[in-house]
Amino acid sequence: MLLIPCPWCGPRDEAEFHYGGQAHVVYPDNPAVLSDSEWARYLFFRDNPKGPFAERWSHAAGCRRWFNVVRDTATNEIHAVYRVGETGPVNA
Repeated sequence: MLLIPCPWCGPRDEAEFHYGGQAHVVYPDNPAVLSDSEWARYLFFRDNPKGPFAERWSHAAGCRRWFNVVRDTATNEIHAVYRVGETGPVNA
């Protein structure tokens, strides 16, 4: 069981959350001018590191808010949790 600390509700079981993918993915400035290849790269290509990785999570069964988690993909250890719009750890 993974215990995820929601910034608003505190630690909760992972079953209450939904994974939202990689954090800090910037939406294209002008998506209408992107080629199909560029649009596909934005939609489907994400980093897949072994180690600390910044992710988006939603507390679906609680406050229903989105937040960011820095989680080690090899060990599932959570290194940091911060609200969307806040500055996360420098090395995430």
